[in-house]
Amino acid sequence: MIRPIEAADQTEWQRLWSGYQAFYKVEIEPAVTRRTFERLLDPAEPMFAALAMHDGRPVGLVHFLFHRSTWTSGDYCYLQDLFVESDMRGHSIGRRLIEHVYEEACRAEASRVYWLTHETNQDAMQLYDRIADRSGFLQYRRLLN
Repeated sequence: MIRPIEAADQTEWQRLWSGYQAFYKVEIEPAVTRRTFERLLDPAEPMFAALAMHDGRPVGLVHFLFHRSTWTSGDYCYLQDLFVESDMRGHSIGRRLIEHVYEEACRAEASRVYWLTHETNQDAMQLYDRIADRSGFLQYRRLLN
């Protein structure tokens, strides 16, 4: 079952969020993590989160947000973070989380859903290649602080 995140989910969300960070070998400042959780619950924010539940406990998460585009009249939906506990991978949970985002994007009349992954994330790319198209675009960035 996939369901939207709730305020009572903070501890379990934090556990999954920490697992996501460990997977990508990053550490996000605690203040940023607290602010992110607040934003995910704030109806004024264009940010959303859902949890994948298995036997009554969260085993995966997805974060997504909507933004304007100069290429379409409908918003784009950016799937920013996707994580499934390592012992639950291979059970279609990642696919279900992505499909949840597809459904939410359709409900919001978005024009597209897109996401990034690291080039070393070969296992996930096997799924992504089955359920989406590679755009051919490469990401460039410059950190500002």
